[in-house]
Amino acid sequence: MRLLVTGGAGFMGSNFIRYILHKYPHYEVVNLDRLTYAGNIENLTDIEERFGARYKFVKGDIAASSLVKKIVREVDAIINYAAETHVDRSILSPKSFILTDVVGTYTLLEAARQYRIKRFIQISTDEVYGSIQAGVFTETSPFRPNSPYSASKAGADHLVRAYFKTYGIPTIVTHSVNFMGPYQYPEKLIPLFITNLLEDKKVPLYGDGKNVREWIFTQDHCAAIDLILHGGQIGESYNISAGYEKTNLEITQLILKELNRGEEYIEYVPDRPGHDFRYALSWTKLKNLGWEPGYSFEEALRITIQWYKDNQEWWKRLKDRNYWLYYKKQYKNST
Repeated sequence: MRLLVTGGAGFMGSNFIRYILHKYPHYEVVNLDRLTYAGNIENLTDIEERFGARYKFVKGDIAASSLVKKIVREVDAIINYAAETHVDRSILSPKSFILTDVVGTYTLLEAARQYRIKRFIQISTDEVYGSIQAGVFTETSPFRPNSPYSASKAGADHLVRAYFKTYGIPTIVTHSVNFMGPYQYPEKLIPLFITNLLEDKKVPLYGDGKNVREWIFTQDHCAAIDLILHGGQIGESYNISAGYEKTNLEITQLILKELNRGEEYIEYVPDRPGHDFRYALSWTKLKNLGWEPGYSFEEALRITIQWYKDNQEWWKRLKDRNYWLYYKKQYKNST
């Protein structure tokens, strides 16, 4: 099978490419990524060296119709990881989120329709459901997005469903909780707090830190997508969660403890606009498909912290503006 993984130079996509090429010796992967600030081709340097012809990188935009069609006609399935995902950035600049998350998904769907793709897996977020005070969201819960980011993902998910219903495109939508693991860009809560503390800096915690999120280790998410790709029911959606529910303050305290820092390293900052209080997903449907998490929350967090401790050169470059000016110039015209 030949897969197109969009956004494969990012955190989630690069981990999935690594997972799938190791597990399936006869699979090939095309990685289409625009290499924005969060896409780092160096995430997959070892993959290029190890798997050679089984892996191909193409620099480009998922909203570029001619390029997308050229790639899609040569693959069997699409796993759409490509997205603008950072809520704070969506509040400051919503347009790029709409272009990538909505227009980009539409472009992929049109190519999938033209070339009769066997599977189209849409990677989405629990944030499309909005906030919930108690209980859990199921796959039939209504969408109530509260940020430009979650609204753009909700729009894309509706398009995916519509293309299944209208054109019979074999689509599946997944909604996941928050991730942790190697190669995550250090603007998200866990890698930001780990790297700040490793630099002996304070960590900025929104509000009182009582906002609640569920978490999953990236390897467990990869296994879930693998199962859904090969055994999920076409036209359905699946929530992906491991059930590990923590407040942001609890997460912060656990990281502080692992890195031998006290709570004086916490800097409470004003809450962001429209900050959802709590997300929680029912993953019974995925469990019935045969999936279970392989990592406890504590184990996943320790592995994640250790990876950032062991790979300081990787994340320090990402925090260096001068490096990114060089990086963007270097890959400007790559294909």
